[in-house]
Amino acid sequence: MDFATLLQVLDSTVRLATPLLLACLAGLYSERAGIFDIGLEGKMLAAAFFSAAIAAITGDVWMGLGAGILASLALSVLHGLASITFRGNQLISGVAINFLAAGLTVLIAQDWFSQGGRTSSLIGEGRFEGITLPGVEAVAGIPLIGPIYGELISGHSILVYVAFAMVPLTWWLLYRTRFGLRLRAVGEAPEAVDTAGISVVGLRYIAVGICGVLCGIAGAYLATALQAGFVKDMTAGRGFIALAALIFAKWRPWYALYACLLFGLLQAVALRYQNIDLGAFVVPVQFMDALPYILTVVILAGFVGKAIPPRAGGEPYVKER
Repeated sequence: MDFATLLQVLDSTVRLATPLLLACLAGLYSERAGIFDIGLEGKMLAAAFFSAAIAAITGDVWMGLGAGILASLALSVLHGLASITFRGNQLISGVAINFLAAGLTVLIAQDWFSQGGRTSSLIGEGRFEGITLPGVEAVAGIPLIGPIYGELISGHSILVYVAFAMVPLTWWLLYRTRFGLRLRAVGEAPEAVDTAGISVVGLRYIAVGICGVLCGIAGAYLATALQAGFVKDMTAGRGFIALAALIFAKWRPWYALYACLLFGLLQAVALRYQNIDLGAFVVPVQFMDALPYILTVVILAGFVGKAIPPRAGGEPYVKER
């Protein structure tokens, strides 16, 4: 593999890891507060559809982003009502959200666009375009540094930079602020937080809301930056991969970044190298496409018992009287 090819693979890795990273951080906020959320897939799917649909109708990608975030937030509120207010089973609520989003997006897309469950293709102002960072031309002639800065670091859409900026911001919020201390405490010992006079319900709703915003950005990125419109089930299991990455990262922001980059690398390799000829046999394209999902199963089988989730995760809090 030459240097130019390596840069292309790494560039694809960054682009493909972005929605996984956003969804993974979304799950991190929610689960750190004690609310397990396997509905990340459904939130991303709903956000992808509404962002693409509104962007196609209005021609404004920022309107589309706002619509995607609102759609994801609506599902987050629904999950919060079911699991926090009514103390329902959090896993069942997440599954219901996934099914709801999968059905509604196709139904509404067919009603609005009549294109077999997809939206119109996005062009011009309806898409997020790549941003050229300052200094690209100045360092273009420098070996290694020029290509890395110009092709790998520069040229991504603004949502990519937002996703990567969320990693240090999340670390700072969780480990260097009073809000982060309280949020983590709600997931570990909600009775202690309640005893201190802090609203457990309020903190958990805030965490679920942050989860909805990040899932909304992730879904909007899929439909308005990575691709140019919505197609049926376009999330393709990314919400579940993000959950596997979250377990692999042991609910820590920086580890989540590394895990998502690993999944993104596998997806980039699968897209780049198909039907690989090893001489004795040919690796089929189906195996390459399945690589990220194989890693998901391996991680869940090998790490789910070793990674210790927040102690109060998945359990509704009942205030003692």
